[in-house]
Amino acid sequence: MQLEELRTLLDRHARPDWTTAIDGVLISKVDQADPPAPSMSGTVLAVIAQGAKRLALGERVYEYGAGQYLVASVDLPVTGQFTQAGPERPALGFGLTLQPSAIAELLLQGGPADTPRTGTGAPPAIAVSDASPALLDAVIRLLRLLDQPRDRAVLAPLVKREILWRVITGEQGATVRHLGLADSGLSHISRAVRWIREHYAQPFRVEDVAHLSGMSVSAFYRNFQAVTAMSPIQFQKQIRLQEARLLLATHPGDVTGVGQRVGYDNPSQFSREYRRRFGAPPSQDAARLRHTATRSPAGVLT
Repeated sequence: MQLEELRTLLDRHARPDWTTAIDGVLISKVDQADPPAPSMSGTVLAVIAQGAKRLALGERVYEYGAGQYLVASVDLPVTGQFTQAGPERPALGFGLTLQPSAIAELLLQGGPADTPRTGTGAPPAIAVSDASPALLDAVIRLLRLLDQPRDRAVLAPLVKREILWRVITGEQGATVRHLGLADSGLSHISRAVRWIREHYAQPFRVEDVAHLSGMSVSAFYRNFQAVTAMSPIQFQKQIRLQEARLLLATHPGDVTGVGQRVGYDNPSQFSREYRRRFGAPPSQDAARLRHTATRSPAGVLT
């Protein structure tokens, strides 16, 4: 019964750009099982009401379907694909952007006795679980407010807090709790991820980024691998190639220039790694990009 109402609400309120009248709430509706596509995960809670999704992060593969949720606590390069979606039965999903400040506030208000102990190591940035009846109920009540504009401004923030609390105290709570802890292993790795994303075109030493993150080299490398399923250099390569793909959408005739802008001095290496990542050389993929979108609103939903 819960999933049936959730599907009805999502189907009724789905928009082409996936936004809603409630800040931070997204609704996805996909009626076609497209090939795997690269995107950024975002920091988000995603609940699937209909259909199924496969998400790859490095060597890890996550699959989630109706009645399950996924949490992503770091914005990472992923490859996603709906495996069950069609015109007669589209894939339907709910998304809620995760804000570290909101999570930190709940952790302070709840107190240490109200939440399971958070380990010292950084948990994986992405995790999947079955959604509890309490979590589904809160998501449904939040979506009902889309039909109740008078109540929305007052009640939506309260229900969003309840949803966060259900996740914080749930099976994958460690992943979300680390997001709200200023000195957690995940917060240190998130700092490194942001630095690499902002300076992806320039070479770096792992030792320097570890120092920037406030960790020893061994602890940094271990925690970075645990969170992202990649080494720091592999992560930089993923970001470089995704940025190159976005640039090629607007500069399809300047493959060499795009490669140089994202940090590749060797055009052959750029073409080789690009083809390995996207299944086609840059020039061929650029032609295809003129007809398709290359970035989606929320990677774990699309």
